[in-house]
Amino acid sequence: MTNRYNQYGQAAVKATELLTDKKHKSPGDAWDEAIKESTEKENSQNKSCPRSAFLGLCEAGLVKGVPPGEYLKKSSKKLNKGYAVKAVSKLIENPKLKDNSPKELWELVISKAHDSQMDVVLALWEKQKIKR
Repeated sequence: MTNRYNQYGQAAVKATELLTDKKHKSPGDAWDEAIKESTEKENSQNKSCPRSAFLGLCEAGLVKGVPPGEYLKKSSKKLNKGYAVKAVSKLIENPKLKDNSPKELWELVISKAHDSQMDVVLALWEKQKIKR
């Protein structure tokens, strides 16, 4: 993976690979392993926004090889799902948006500071892990 995406984008791609290789049964478990491989910083491993974005994309059935289901436990986490799903919709409408930075994509989705959700979306999009 290029350096274009931070550890959260890298973790999203790795988690998807773990799921499609059937090494994990749940997207949450796959994310937990993948983020530990992507960073040693515990506060980064526990960051909920990118995790929720990944699980939200899985819930919506947008991640290749992952069946739709209920993977987010708290309704408060569903906001990040909404942001990620909306970003995928924008990428489907205009695939050239993949060249945007995570910050630029975020600004097209919502006008407040992003918390690595778009790193997850753009990394999965670039690695063709999103259903189109």
